Amino acid sequence: MNILITGARGFMGKNLCEALKTLPAEKEYKLFPIDVQDSAEALEAAAACADFVFHLAGVNRPTDPAEFKTGNTDFTVKLLGLLENAKKPPVLLSGSIQAALDNPYGISKLGAEEAVRGYGQRNNVPVYLYRLPNAFGKWSRPNYNSAVATFCHNIARGLPITVNDPSVKLRLAYIDDIVKEFIAAMEGNANIAGDFCEVQPVHEILLGDMADLIRSFAVMRDTLTVPDQSDPLTRKLYATYLSFLPPEDFSRTPVCHSDYRGSFTELIHMGGHGQVSLNVSKPHITKGEHWHHTKHEKFIVIQGQGVIRFRKPGDSTIITYKVSGDAPTIVDIPTGYTHNIENTGDTDMLTLMWANEVFDPENPDTFRLPVEKEN
Repeated sequence: MNILITGARGFMGKNLCEALKTLPAEKEYKLFPIDVQDSAEALEAAAACADFVFHLAGVNRPTDPAEFKTGNTDFTVKLLGLLENAKKPPVLLSGSIQAALDNPYGISKLGAEEAVRGYGQRNNVPVYLYRLPNAFGKWSRPNYNSAVATFCHNIARGLPITVNDPSVKLRLAYIDDIVKEFIAAMEGNANIAGDFCEVQPVHEILLGDMADLIRSFAVMRDTLTVPDQSDPLTRKLYATYLSFLPPEDFSRTPVCHSDYRGSFTELIHMGGHGQVSLNVSKPHITKGEHWHHTKHEKFIVIQGQGVIRFRKPGDSTIITYKVSGDAPTIVDIPTGYTHNIENTGDTDMLTLMWANEVFDPENPDTFRLPVEKEN
């Protein structure tokens, strides 16, 4: 199948093109990406062989309002004429909710919709019309595509943002959800609702709340914290924020606590989902020798070899687990057991440790008690 994508170098087009390239090879899709830099001859050649068209090109921030009509309505009519003289393929139009408004941009987008709808009726071919809310995600342009892009870009660089009315309600669609829906439409499985197709889910958030959330992402990186990934909008906004990080600012260095026994480094704080740490034990060193009332952990030795021992306070029975980085296993550290971990090898032993809560020095829930003898 030959696929023509207009606006292929834009935010939506680039994401769609890259997604189409990852589809299974047996689908045999050949892409014909077209953008404003391409010649009229390139457009004509692509239109002549197209079996499906993603029409994503458009003008939304011109220097002259007259460009709305030429870039949206008139270009769409020109494209449809080329297609009508060729294979008359199905067309998917990336439109805007602005098409319902009486302004130059909305009128031009409505004109494009009407042209595509008429094309479908004349040629008895499927057309897919989308009125998209604000789209956001990786590869979007700050000060152009959306407030999300601008906020993420500026906050990631310590630059100010402007929130004129924090009570404005935003309706947002994530680029991966848009691309998934577009590909489904191409394969005949569009989400049709009345006269239009829809992308789901659409997220709603107040402008002020979104600004505060994105600001919090910058603070979280410095405190080794990650946001709540169970909330879909937070997860998508955080992924978008990370995509805007300056290339020289991808990393953070955690604090490493070290002594003759080795070191202990808190790597990631996950709020209500606990924390992940790295423990380094020197050869023949034993660490731990404590127990917890409520805190519980998971230990995973990823390098070296050792033994983890457990004992209930007041009980003489010692439970032993041999561990090795050659065959990593996840060992639960239950509440109510004093425990230790000994490096039995001749090289450093590295252990990933997950705890169900971020360490609180005011309430450590950690009580010293040797495993091999009672105090």
